[in-house]
Amino acid sequence: MGMTDTLVVEIALQAMTVAAKMSAPVLLTALAVGFAISLFQSVTQIQEATLSFVPKAIAIGAALLLTGNWMLREMMTFTVELFEKIPSLLA
Repeated sequence: MGMTDTLVVEIALQAMTVAAKMSAPVLLTALAVGFAISLFQSVTQIQEATLSFVPKAIAIGAALLLTGNWMLREMMTFTVELFEKIPSLLA
């Protein structure tokens, strides 16, 4: 079979999909916390730039604790599947 253009694009698409799935919990958590803090700041008229850092850091840490196991399984599954494809890619 060998390594064709279609196969390279398919592997790249799978890699980008896995990367998007793995980054989604952290990015969505940071987005939600940032929005909530911005809303709080606009309602209370408190305009402190450093106010959002600590809650975001705590929320992202919690998101990593909650989704870290799933993220590791996704990455391991992708890596194992990729390694299993190597013999067919070289043939």
